[in-house]
Amino acid sequence: MSLRMAGRLARRELRGGLSGFRIFLACLALGVAAIAAVGSVRQAIQAGLAQEGASLLGGDAELEFTYRFADEAERAWMQQTSVQMSEVVDFRSMAVVPGATGPERALTQVKSVDNAYPLVGSVRLEPEIPLEDALNGSFGLPGAVMEPVLMDRLGLSVGDRFSLGTQELILTAALLDEPDSAADGFGLGPRTLVRTEALQASGLLEPGTLFSTKYRMILPRNADLSDVSARADAAFEGTGMRWTDARNGAPGISEFVNRLSAFLVLVGLSGLAVGGIGVSAAVRAYLAQKTETVATLRTLGADRATIFQTYMIQIGVLSVLGIAIGLTLGGLAPLVLAPLLESQLPVPAVFSLYPQPLIEAAIYGLLTAFLFTLWPLARTEDVRAATLFRDALSSARPFPRLIYVVATGAGLLLLIALASWFSGSTRLTVWTGGGLVGALALLTLAAYAIRKLARAGTSLARGRPTVRWALSAISDPREGAGSVVLSLGLGLSVLAAVGQIDGTLRNAISGNLPDVAPSYFFVDIQKDQMPGFTERLQSDPAVSRIESAPMLRGIITQINGQPAQDVAGDHWVLEGDRGVTYSVQPPPNARLTAGEWWAEDYAGAPQVSFAAEEAEEMGLNLGDQLTVNILGRDITAELTSLREVDFSTAGMGFVMSMNPSALAGAPHSFIATVYAEEQAEAAILRDLAGQFPNITAIRVRDAIDRVSGLLAGIAAATSYGAGVSLLTGFLVLIGAAAAGEPARRYEAAILRTLGADRGSILRSFGLRSVLLGAAAGCVALFVGILGGWAVATYIFDTEFTVIWSSAFGIVLAGIGVTLCAGLAFALRPLSVRPARILRASD
Repeated sequence: MSLRMAGRLARRELRGGLSGFRIFLACLALGVAAIAAVGSVRQAIQAGLAQEGASLLGGDAELEFTYRFADEAERAWMQQTSVQMSEVVDFRSMAVVPGATGPERALTQVKSVDNAYPLVGSVRLEPEIPLEDALNGSFGLPGAVMEPVLMDRLGLSVGDRFSLGTQELILTAALLDEPDSAADGFGLGPRTLVRTEALQASGLLEPGTLFSTKYRMILPRNADLSDVSARADAAFEGTGMRWTDARNGAPGISEFVNRLSAFLVLVGLSGLAVGGIGVSAAVRAYLAQKTETVATLRTLGADRATIFQTYMIQIGVLSVLGIAIGLTLGGLAPLVLAPLLESQLPVPAVFSLYPQPLIEAAIYGLLTAFLFTLWPLARTEDVRAATLFRDALSSARPFPRLIYVVATGAGLLLLIALASWFSGSTRLTVWTGGGLVGALALLTLAAYAIRKLARAGTSLARGRPTVRWALSAISDPREGAGSVVLSLGLGLSVLAAVGQIDGTLRNAISGNLPDVAPSYFFVDIQKDQMPGFTERLQSDPAVSRIESAPMLRGIITQINGQPAQDVAGDHWVLEGDRGVTYSVQPPPNARLTAGEWWAEDYAGAPQVSFAAEEAEEMGLNLGDQLTVNILGRDITAELTSLREVDFSTAGMGFVMSMNPSALAGAPHSFIATVYAEEQAEAAILRDLAGQFPNITAIRVRDAIDRVSGLLAGIAAATSYGAGVSLLTGFLVLIGAAAAGEPARRYEAAILRTLGADRGSILRSFGLRSVLLGAAAGCVALFVGILGGWAVATYIFDTEFTVIWSSAFGIVLAGIGVTLCAGLAFALRPLSVRPARILRASD
């Protein structure tokens, strides 16, 4: 028979409507909708960043220098290249106000600007006054504006005075919005805006202190950004300049959005895999009802290929329908929720119907439908003309022919390859794919073990009919225990893994804070201030430890004479500037793993000691030549030792340490970490900041809170994605319960005929749901903990801790969801008269 005949047969089968395929469509549509929605939001943000690149950056292009201002020659190049230029200085400081019991201080991220700022966009203030007037000040004091949260923290109102370093300023307005805030990145404190010239006598911008300068430029209308970028690289080679332009005005946010959306798409794929189980179960149940039809067609001469093609076409049409529904939901949802999303997003977004994410979601849906329907469809070949009985499919061989197994493997590899390409993260995709396959394998084995244990337990439940009935039902392969454990278990596994990862990251940041982390980081301590700084702390019995070190910042530009990124790729050490220190002896807490430290009186060519783990990741070896740009000066040093650096303690740690003579003459400041009892922290800050107003104190607990808040937002986003997986699993569970309703109706009729009352039967139905839910929850808990451990260990490289509160919640969720679904489809069978059921079965 031909494919045309198969098409005619499929069309006739489809006349029966969507009966039996509602769960099929819902599972497929939900998974596709989640992936399409995440991709659409990502595309909207990317479009917004591209469209508003100049506004986000504050100009067409930006040149950034670390801890120095541009010199006259560099300024001249920028002025010749641009139509207009603005200088912005960014650093941290302490805002100080008088208090009833002494000065009160709060950490603030200061942006000092010139008269040309902002080149693009406008600053929004309350009251609505021009920024120029606000920064002019009054009463002989320069003006400043700050974010309302900082005003509330310090109890400030417009017209009040405060200090930055030794400079007193007057607060003239509340800062509501900056046009370039997205490009400034993550800050440890709320923003204060002031003129740079007002800080000349503040002591905050001394040589060696920690600040960065950004020069924004408006380029001629016909300027080619690629050409200007190339000319800037040539003109500023070896100066440590970093270039950004309007093509990607907020690169940090863009990269973060891409990585988060890639992770969410993979979480969505997990939900699609859960839906795939429902798709497979629906196809199996449908084909089981078509056994007699298939056998009849075989009797009339239909061959295997025609039968397979008939139902493949039918399932394919329904799959396209489900995918179309999912694409409609996923494409329209961001449009409908655009006002809400725009108000919540910290960056501009242009919401529209974007074809790329919809195409990606459609491909994911098609491949998932193919993978999860191929084996059930292949089993139609086992129905022969002589097997006109109902259980033909259930008694078929468990594995189809080799060609279908190979096709399934090829489809799975194609899905993983496309997911790697679309997400841009092969490692994360492979981990996710491997985790899903492993989870499905474990859940399948668990479902088989649960049936065997239930069968063994029936003999032990004599005298307890309710328990015996429940265990007997679970042990029956036709009861759907496998579908329940697979669908609900996988959905709960994703949720459990997300919960464990989130909890582990939070613990890694703050879990052991009182035991291992310092109370404060102090930065911008001048060399002549170190004796007084140390004396105050050493005389305080509440201070248990002080660590201090000279601090510079440098950018690794070359490795063995080649561009650093060509050698070590996109390693995090190469992303921006890194801390550099010097010391005569190895730090007390460092352990050399290779090489030797320089002699105390060494004064030869520069040498550098590097963090061992990072060196291994970057492919560095002893003897390599590293070129580090520090304050616009290239220093090429030989790698002579490797040492362990533990960054997990939140204490002091440097990737690079050089011999002292290598950095002789370079202006720098010192940093220090102070370990003290919590009740003494306020007095330490008051005394040190009062004596040295230029230094900045960063309270570690406050920094932890800000990072934890960021993690909370990420965890919420991933939890929503995992929630889609769980919802899909619940739909599959409903489908399995609905499919088993006729069997429960018949079972209830037999039991009632034999004298069982409705309460006992209902308790039996409830008990089997509880047992299956508990089993699914426990297996999901094991899989989730295993997945969380793998991600924490091999991706985030942090110590894993089981979050038991989340773990127990997963088990309870499994019990509750299964019980609700089971009882919802158990009440109707109990209301039907037994005689009516038994008479219909004759």
